[in-house]
Amino acid sequence: QVHLEEFGGGLVQTGGSLRLSCAVSGSIYSVDAMGWYRQAPGKERELVAAELHTEDSYYSESVKGRFAISTDDKRNTLYLQMNDLKPEDTAVYYCAADYPRPGSTWSRYYGGMYYWGQGTQVTVSS
Repeated sequence: QVHLEEFGGGLVQTGGSLRLSCAVSGSIYSVDAMGWYRQAPGKERELVAAELHTEDSYYSESVKGRFAISTDDKRNTLYLQMNDLKPEDTAVYYCAADYPRPGSTWSRYYGGMYYWGQGTQVTVSS
């Protein structure tokens, strides 16, 4: 079992920055992909960024060049550095992790991962 807990959400002005953190505990050795999703009111959940243990990473087109995903050395903490924030980035952000799925492409994770955090609100004011 893996437990995920997000920190770092809040209110920021357009153009500002925030860093989200996700504390990962439990059977970390069983996890491969880790990522961040977001869901805005009235919209479907979206995979924002993800990373494998190989450090291969994925970013949605909407955040590419502005957001950066990273982990600490032991993958105990997952980060999402968000720069140049825009009102359309307003959403609840969820940390997620998945067990290994050999041969999968990133599209496998568009629908979600196995483990989830409770979510943290990010609001970008115009």
